[in-house]
Amino acid sequence: MKEDIVKHINDIKYTAKDFSSEQDVRWCPGCGDYSILAQTQRTSPDLNIKKENMVWVSGIGCSSRFPYYMDTFGFHGIHGRAPSIATGIKINNPSLSVWVATGDGDALSIGGNHFVHACRRNIDLNILLFNNRIYGLTKGQYSPTSEKGKKTKSTPFGSIDFPFNPMSLALGAEATFVARSLDRDPKHLQEMIKRASGHKGISFIEIFQNCNIFNDGAFSLFTDKETKADNVLILEHNKPMVFGKNSYKGIMLEGLTPRVVNLAEGKYSINDLWVHDEFDENPARAFILSRFSEMDNFPMPVGIFRQVSKPTYDEDFHKQINDVKQKKGEGDLRKLFFTGNIWEVN
Repeated sequence: MKEDIVKHINDIKYTAKDFSSEQDVRWCPGCGDYSILAQTQRTSPDLNIKKENMVWVSGIGCSSRFPYYMDTFGFHGIHGRAPSIATGIKINNPSLSVWVATGDGDALSIGGNHFVHACRRNIDLNILLFNNRIYGLTKGQYSPTSEKGKKTKSTPFGSIDFPFNPMSLALGAEATFVARSLDRDPKHLQEMIKRASGHKGISFIEIFQNCNIFNDGAFSLFTDKETKADNVLILEHNKPMVFGKNSYKGIMLEGLTPRVVNLAEGKYSINDLWVHDEFDENPARAFILSRFSEMDNFPMPVGIFRQVSKPTYDEDFHKQINDVKQKKGEGDLRKLFFTGNIWEVN
């Protein structure tokens, strides 16, 4: 766990209800956001973090109502700027556990710049991206993750944009914890939230979230009982990549080229399969996993793609200030203003 924010709570036993605010939850009935909220509230008591040390930050969108519904500190920011606000909070009070709730439009459109730089800097934040591949709050326009050809109110003849791949984007921006889960898999989502909380550095979870009003069924292939097994690959560290009903399919990696093989045919065994290493220092294999969504007949990976350790921006920020103070002493603002090239205008 993050040693600088974890509090061993001996005299307080939280329940999910302790993290539920008195605000009426105002999402459309059946929205996947309800499940994400429920799993977050159920998981929060197990994070060993005092409520007053937890902060939720959001931007604009359906997902951005999240801080109102968590009985913790929170900040409802402006469109796309949640990572920047969260960064300021973390730098000014490193003892806090800072979480960001954002959507595919909020994070990857107007907020794209802020998102990639938060990943690049490895700030000790937790970002939950609710990806429903649509603009829900503004009533159904296409979003940065909508598939090419998507017909919406703003693209009546089909979108001609190529969509962002959030996992590839996060990995390319050097995020140190990258994972994916689904709103309709409560246990898996709870586990991903716990694992993200335990990571020191930027943690990013893409959550497939169904918008039952404007993009219903976008992820049904990965959530329906009849199709899920053959279309979802559950990533588990140090285990071979198998999927399908009765685990009869597997993934091989030949060089940098993945292949789907049928284990039932007897030509290949489980010993021939790609063994997942979530702690792999080389990001190449995690990036290959992130591209499965764009390959025909490949399953959608869920779980932790990659997690590695490196210094965090907030730690280095304070270390640098302390090092300079030790060498040069406390700063003098007046002296600074009158140092260097100055001009006196009469």
